Amino acid sequence: MAMRDRLNAALYGAKGSPIREFSRLAARREGCVRLTLGEPDFVTPEPICAAVGEALAAGETHYIENNGTAALREKIAAYERDQYGLDYAAGDVIVTLGANEALFVALFGILNPGDEVIVPAPAFVLYERIVGLCRGVYVPLDTEPDGFGIDAAKLAALVTPRTKAIILNTPNNPTGCVYDRASLEAVRRAVEDRDIFVICDDVYRRLCYSGPCPSFADYSDLRGKILLVQSFSKPYAMTGWRMGCLLCDASVRERLELVHQFAVTSAPAPFQRACMAALDCDPAPMLAEYRRRRDYVLARLEGMGLPTPRPEGAFYAFPSIARFGMDSTAFCIRLLEEAGVAVTPGAAFGADGHVRISYCCGMDALAAGMDRLAGFVRGLEGGR
Repeated sequence: MAMRDRLNAALYGAKGSPIREFSRLAARREGCVRLTLGEPDFVTPEPICAAVGEALAAGETHYIENNGTAALREKIAAYERDQYGLDYAAGDVIVTLGANEALFVALFGILNPGDEVIVPAPAFVLYERIVGLCRGVYVPLDTEPDGFGIDAAKLAALVTPRTKAIILNTPNNPTGCVYDRASLEAVRRAVEDRDIFVICDDVYRRLCYSGPCPSFADYSDLRGKILLVQSFSKPYAMTGWRMGCLLCDASVRERLELVHQFAVTSAPAPFQRACMAALDCDPAPMLAEYRRRRDYVLARLEGMGLPTPRPEGAFYAFPSIARFGMDSTAFCIRLLEEAGVAVTPGAAFGADGHVRISYCCGMDALAAGMDRLAGFVRGLEGGR
């Protein structure tokens, strides 16, 4: 028997991220416009970078508490209280290596083999991958027929005795849609009398165009069921720093923190000060620019006749390509090869009739990408 056959069986069905795959393909094509990664083009704000220098000068290069410095955890708890009225103490915070580690800690910590996780789709690629690695069962809830909202009856029909969690991501990646109170109430009715966790992936909550963004984390009476995931990556242009956090009730946190401790020990010590500085930064200027780019992209897509749900947050557009009669992967490969534009197939998110366009790049790249996409669409229409 080959040694590769001795690996964890869960790895054999695992696949890498299609977002990264199309980004790699784009990197090999000279002059390609890459609209794939959710990678803010802004430089991390100077006060955040300066804080790292201050930490290094102060000798903050040694082991810290597994869950993060007391100062950072206190500031995160205060931030969530001041911004959203959430009642978490510093002890309820685990500082993680980005939101992805927080998701892994949460899912690894709660899932037993065969446990089911309901995820409104379209959804972030890695949810299904992480659930699978944790030996859980991924159960998608198709939201497209309901305007990308959550229908209470359809959600209730998916709940079984094996349901362990529901993952909510709002504003949503890839659609940019925000779950309204009716959607959140549908989830509440599904879990309030059952032992089901709700994982709130709120990494785009500060990037909401229409005012305060509601979250399931607001249901304070259900706090014992809520696992809140946050990240510094998106609102503060800190994707490469890999810093995030997980907030949860103490009764759950004392077990989940062991997963974090055994996997990474702690997040880097010098970055703790940087994250404190980030919480003092206002992402409003970046949000205003994302709004400008959103409006531009929506206008261009409308001109191409590509129906697109209106993003109310994050920095993605999710136009429909259904009328062209090809699957989204084929569409994206042809768009890359024939027009030099890289976008991500909707199939990666569980919605094959769409593609995801990331508009967190500069306007020059967006304009070039939209011009090339328009030409490609005209070519498809002429060949029908």
